[in-house]
This record gives sequence, C-alpha cells and structure tokens, in this order.
Amino acid sequence: MKKISVGRILSQREIAPGIHDMWIGTELAREAGAGQFVGVYPRSAATLLPRPISVCETDREKGALRLVYREAGAGTREFAACRAGEEIRLLGILGNGFPLEQAEGRRVLLMGGGIGVPPILQLAKDLAGRTAGQVNILAGYRDGQLFLAEDLARYGRLYAATEDGSRGTRGNVMDALAAHSLEADVIYTCGPMPMLRAVKGYAAGAGIRAYLSLEEHMACGVGACLGCVVKTRETDSHSHVHNARICTEGPVFDAQEVEI
Repeated sequence: MKKISVGRILSQREIAPGIHDMWIGTELAREAGAGQFVGVYPRSAATLLPRPISVCETDREKGALRLVYREAGAGTREFAACRAGEEIRLLGILGNGFPLEQAEGRRVLLMGGGIGVPPILQLAKDLAGRTAGQVNILAGYRDGQLFLAEDLARYGRLYAATEDGSRGTRGNVMDALAAHSLEADVIYTCGPMPMLRAVKGYAAGAGIRAYLSLEEHMACGVGACLGCVVKTRETDSHSHVHNARICTEGPVFDAQEVEI
C-alpha cells in the first residue's frame, strides 16, 4: 500500500563526493524490496514533489531503510543537509522490484553503474542461498571512489570498472564483463540508459534473461501523471498504448518487454 509516513533519520554521511548515505527509521523498511523505491519529500515549499530514491538496503528487524543518493538538485541538497534525529516524510513503498524467483538455481550476474549501484546491494543480500554458486557483481564508477564496494563484496564476487582506469578495469561494466569472461543465466541491472541498452543487446545476443531497472525523472511516483513512460512490446492496460509507467509497472522490466 502506498502511503505517506514520517521517518526519523538515524544517520547521514557522505561516502564519496556528492554521494550521501542515509539510514532512516521507518515502518516502510519492513515491506521494501530490492529494486523498489520511495518518494522523499523536501521541506521547502518551492520543492513540493517527492524525489524518487531507490532502496539501497533494509534492516527489517530494526525497521530501518538505507538510501544512497547523489546530490543533484535543490531537493537532494536539502536532504544532504539533514542530520540524525530529524524527521523526514516518505511516500512508499513504490514500484515493482527485481523478480528473485528467476535466480533460483541459476548463475546470476548483477550489474550496477553510477547511482545505479546502490539498488544492487539489497538484491545481492536477497539472493543469498538462491543461486547456483557465487553471485558475480559488476559495479561501474567514474573514478576510484568505489562507494559501497565493501558492502557488495560481502554478498558476491565484486568486479569494479572505472572510467578513468584508477581502479579495476578501465572503462564501463561491459568492458569488465569482457575482461573477466563472466557467464550467467540471468542478469539483473540498474544504471544509466546507455548502459542498460548495452546490457539488453548483450543479453539478447547471448540468449540470457535480463531484468533492467530503469532510471527516469518522475513527478508523482504513483502513475497518475504519465510523466515517466517507456515503450513496450505489449499494450498497457491503463493507457491502452504500447507504453508502461516506469513508476508503477516498473522500474524493473524484463529486457525483452521494453524498447529503450
């Protein structure tokens, strides 16, 4: 059920330039899944709409939700200034997450790029014990600031790629994939659109099932405004055209079902 709730910030720190790590005490943590997201409301009257931020990690026993986000505009600058003990309004839980059942007994590859890396962490945790062998994780960064690398390495074999070549493979996650000759039956991925297109093309050519978490600007976050759509193979039941709303039908889609 989508609802507005008030959480309390438990901690906040900058883990790389412009990248912030926030733990929030909230009842939403108990229902949040890998690949889903929440809308975070700024306090400023000039920024009324919630900012969509993906779930990075949950601690269901403690009722805590972890959000790792990039400081990019007025709303996220406001979040970055928040301190432990302050209240924050959340809309959630939103969207459909990664289908974990597709990983049962299969070789799994997780691929995250940039701010698409954080959603991969909870997914890696949730896949523990489900897959055939160790989960391989490819994480792409601009430079050697490998945020969340230690966290990810707890749940799988991590391979990093950096655009400047300072750590790991020089280039992007596709370059790292080729460099390490990794194989998979299922790919789960989140990142910028050029990366998702490359993963989709690779998976189609190799006959691998792939699931893409699409990043898109969102307004309402609940499917009312039709501001975030992707072209699809099948007709959408809401709009009766070949479109799907990323915020409600997604953000995770079977790569075969979307045209990007």
